[in-house]
Amino acid sequence: MKIRRKSVRTRLIYSFMSIIIISILIFIFMVSLFLKQYYYKGVEDILTDQVNMSVNFYAQYFSDSSLQDNVMDNVDVFWKFTSAQVQIIDNKGRVLMDSIGMVFEDELDTPDVRKAMLEGRGSWVGRMPQTGEMVMAVAQPLKSQDDTVGVLRFITSLTPINQQIEGIIKVFSLIGVLTIAITGILSFVLANGVVGPIKQVTKVAEEMAKGDFDVRSAVKSNDEVGRLSTTLNYMADEIIKKERIKNEFLASVSHELRTPLTSIKGWAIILNDTEDRDGEIFRDGLKIIEEETERLSGMVEELLDFSKLLSGNMALKMARTDITELVEYIKQHMTPVAQRSKISFSVEYPDQLPQPVLDINRIKQVLINVLDNAFKFTRQGGRVRFAAYEAEGYLIMEVEDSGCGISPQELPYVKEKFYRGKNSKSASGIGLSVAYEIIKRHGGELDIESSLGEGTRVSIKLPIV
Repeated sequence: MKIRRKSVRTRLIYSFMSIIIISILIFIFMVSLFLKQYYYKGVEDILTDQVNMSVNFYAQYFSDSSLQDNVMDNVDVFWKFTSAQVQIIDNKGRVLMDSIGMVFEDELDTPDVRKAMLEGRGSWVGRMPQTGEMVMAVAQPLKSQDDTVGVLRFITSLTPINQQIEGIIKVFSLIGVLTIAITGILSFVLANGVVGPIKQVTKVAEEMAKGDFDVRSAVKSNDEVGRLSTTLNYMADEIIKKERIKNEFLASVSHELRTPLTSIKGWAIILNDTEDRDGEIFRDGLKIIEEETERLSGMVEELLDFSKLLSGNMALKMARTDITELVEYIKQHMTPVAQRSKISFSVEYPDQLPQPVLDINRIKQVLINVLDNAFKFTRQGGRVRFAAYEAEGYLIMEVEDSGCGISPQELPYVKEKFYRGKNSKSASGIGLSVAYEIIKRHGGELDIESSLGEGTRVSIKLPIV
């Protein structure tokens, strides 16, 4: 089943309109309650004042006679102070008199009458059983010498009040409809203002997804959409840069692999045509083929490590390691290299070194790679120093040289994958990235400090566990 998707603009308009409509409905509802309470309270206060005046007048001037006699002789005194409908009720709930002549066969037992007899005054809003009209009634007891002799009840119609309230509600409703209409237009405009930049960013992202990384998203604001455009442009720049570095890396690797293969092939042809198998040319050729094969094997091994690094399959064989033996191995392995290059090579370490848990072969690979770079970029007569020591719960190994150094522009990128420096002696650019990943997998850090023309220091920091 195909799912129908709503656009962001539609959802925004729906959201804006829903909020406005709900707010207006709540406002109209609250206004209607307030108006009803306000007007009804005003009517009740007026009736209460009027019935109070009649009750007080009765108590002052007519309480000496019985209620029935007063109804017969002085009935006008009860509606003298009001234009409302007046009812006089005795203690048994019988209506003795109604100012509009309504006849009640049954006893009157409305909430206002009951409350007047029990508590002193009562009010009630409801429909008259005889007419169905909405009315308000206020009742108060008639007293003679502190004895309740009956109830005086004033009744007024609420129809005019309700009509007035309805008129006001209609006005507010009309204003609400106009507000909703105006809000709908504004919501459409605002939604377009929000969705327009998003559509532009989406279009740029789709072009980038197709492989066009030269397209750029226009940054028109400093809000979330603007920052998204900036990030998208930055991502495209980084992809282009990574793609360029990768292409340079592939070209470099191809060249590096071609060189020993060309040499091996050339000497193989020469040796194949050489009749003197014991001659000096034959021995030199075999030696060169052996050296080039070893160099080619090292490059392939480096590429395999790099492939494992990219796929995340580089496994470590962790074990408790004697660092003193590791340092001595590095010293023995690299001293001949230093002698051939005519470079002063010193190794420094204390008598006691910790025995951390690490992959010794991978750490050897890292140290040899770093030291090999130090010898490669240091001129004859220069120096290379290798030191190992413990500090603040970490094993620190440093390689410092007096070589050509690294420029400030290149230094931030030398540990990145595929990066190859501009120096003519720079190799494929994968050795240092592999070394960095190995140290990172050990939970350590590999930092490089360098000054162009003065030298480089590589610091390896491994936790002691």
